[in-house]
Amino acid sequence: MSTHPRICARYFIETAFPPEQAAETMAGEQSTGTFLRVPGETQALRERFAAQVELIAEGEPVAAPSLPGAGTPKNWDGVRRTAEVTLSWPLENIGPSLPNLLSTVAGNLSELKAFSGLKLLDLELPAEFLSRYRGPQFGVSGTRALSGVYERPLIGTIIKPSIGMDPQATAAQVRVLAEAGIDFIKDDELQTDGAHCSFMARVSAVMHVLREFAERTGKNVMYAPNLTGEIDEMLRRHDHVVAEGGLCVMVSMNSIGLPAMKVLRAHSQVPIHGHRNGWGMLGRSPALGMSFVAFSKLWRLAGIDHTHVNGLRNKFCESDESVIASARSCLTPMFPEPLSGCEVMPVFSSGQSARQAPDTYKALGCTDLIYACGGGIMGHPGGPAAGVCSLQQAWQAAVKGIPLAEFASRHQELAQALELFGA
Repeated sequence: MSTHPRICARYFIETAFPPEQAAETMAGEQSTGTFLRVPGETQALRERFAAQVELIAEGEPVAAPSLPGAGTPKNWDGVRRTAEVTLSWPLENIGPSLPNLLSTVAGNLSELKAFSGLKLLDLELPAEFLSRYRGPQFGVSGTRALSGVYERPLIGTIIKPSIGMDPQATAAQVRVLAEAGIDFIKDDELQTDGAHCSFMARVSAVMHVLREFAERTGKNVMYAPNLTGEIDEMLRRHDHVVAEGGLCVMVSMNSIGLPAMKVLRAHSQVPIHGHRNGWGMLGRSPALGMSFVAFSKLWRLAGIDHTHVNGLRNKFCESDESVIASARSCLTPMFPEPLSGCEVMPVFSSGQSARQAPDTYKALGCTDLIYACGGGIMGHPGGPAAGVCSLQQAWQAAVKGIPLAEFASRHQELAQALELFGA
């Protein structure tokens, strides 16, 4: 492998062709080649610019194609093989550009007839990307400093109902949550700038409540309003949040794209809460799209500070193993020391309650996360304050290694939560 900086991408493939031939097809399609060797594609050009096949690890064959439209070779032996393939490209092909990186490592690959399955699993990027992209401005440490929450997760929640409340009703719910002891509140991704609850009016109403609360108690509650929109709208909305004393903004990553995120990151004075809605279209199929590990690395470089990873025993289709792998990836440096960096705070959500806290802590091994619960707070029989308290107690038990039932015998709020949410 060349000593010059290279981009590496690892894939799962499923193919009726020999894996070596399939991998070469991938490399050619995404660099110098086409289906026919052309006169300008000299050996010298290929040696300098062509993608290289770095590794092929063959897996178990499959009985049937996972995706439609796949072809088979002449004299096919009837075996449909799987493998993990690692390709690399010279950085000089595209430079440190996230949009062009996406074209390079994804591009047309999923349409190639040679494959009945192809999914991007992971990326390794040269540190030269840091010359152009700043990565997270706040990340874990900055979020803790702004919120004043240390040595435990931030306990968070989502404004519900998602849409339908006006600014005053939203602010009234925020007041209840702040008085309950919440650390973090976010808009739902469906709540943006509708006529019934405009962004500017909603932020002003909510921040009036939170400023008053902070002046009285000394506690700063982090509210992440959803500023997703056109670039000029997002910058204007960000400035309104900052002017009102806000500590965070939220954006739907897939809705705005990587270049817009880079612009927002350069402008932002507060943490950016990156919502991954739409990732399921990319990640749900084991044979298509890209893993969250790969997906999140793009957005971490672009500048998010938090991102959702789902939660254990969640209401969606994602497995616990995938959730934890995603969260660990968020907290793992993308580059070697001393550059390191790009760690972001994972956000656990979706059907979370006191019940999942010990397993989450055991699997992740730390408390650097936002633990967002809706029913786990608002549905608690003792009210929202008891709901927040029960979650704090569950995490205390988890960190101390005390079984939930034992800890609950001395803490009523936790006992009530365990009874409500069953086994």
